[in-house]
Amino acid sequence: MSELPPEAQVWNLLRGALGTKALGIVADLGVADALSDGPRPVEDVARQTGADADTLNRLLRALATDGIFAEVDPGVFRNTEASETLRREGWRDFAHLFGGLWYQAVAALEGTTGEETFARTFGADFWAWLAAHPEERASFDRAMVEGKERRVERLARLEWRDGETVVDVGGGNGSLLIELFRRRPGLRGIVFDLPETNRDEAALARESIEFAAGSFFEGVPGGDTYILGTVLHDWDDKRAATILRTIGEGAPAGARVLILDAVLQHGDDPHGAKWLDLLMLVIAGGRERTEAEWRALVEGAGLRVDAVEDALVQASCP
Repeated sequence: MSELPPEAQVWNLLRGALGTKALGIVADLGVADALSDGPRPVEDVARQTGADADTLNRLLRALATDGIFAEVDPGVFRNTEASETLRREGWRDFAHLFGGLWYQAVAALEGTTGEETFARTFGADFWAWLAAHPEERASFDRAMVEGKERRVERLARLEWRDGETVVDVGGGNGSLLIELFRRRPGLRGIVFDLPETNRDEAALARESIEFAAGSFFEGVPGGDTYILGTVLHDWDDKRAATILRTIGEGAPAGARVLILDAVLQHGDDPHGAKWLDLLMLVIAGGRERTEAEWRALVEGAGLRVDAVEDALVQASCP
């Protein structure tokens, strides 16, 4: 339970949209990079980044109240551990997406329908829109790298056979398989995703990974283990079940299916996925799921559930 007064709890949520937008703006401007060598007057940072000095001062002053940047003298700011995060792989792109595309989609969320809002806001579904905007697609692929280390650690702890073919379904730029193979050499890999995915094919080839283009609603390459890394939460139950059935139809009997997605717990304990659940709704009609919902989804698609733990559902093809 929060120790804040009730009014403070409500206020923190009410002004949350302002914080999201402010963080997206300073990330796009590259302010954290501009402050990488130490404190600087806001006028200097504004000249370097192309920002309006007064607006930037007000943005940084507000963000500093939450520990993102710090004002060391009037109008002089430095980075904090939190703002340094914006210089790390994936986080700057997350801030860009949350403060831009996703911000607009969330603004259209209503409580009277269960429909995604992205298509209504932008005139195309999320994936088609990304395909038509390569720079945003690249930003999305970079953002999806965040959290890769935790997912790789979970996978690396599992048993793997020499020469096993691992198919990363919806694998984006292939960073997950690259890191897994560095920990578990001797595997073969296929990254399967839409052709417009931003990727470094030379880096994939160095780790014995190939890229295969296609739609996971229509078919998947053959393999021994299939990884779905934060993929199924993008989709509603009907479309998620179609993806699982497609894997079941293309995989040999006994093939593993490893689902790396949150497993929601009941109760009031904080969990970031409870907020991401709302984001999944507005982007593509997707959802985060409880253990019971995962079991119903996987078994309803004709697969067998072997184990469920936080952030990992292990299944297999009968």
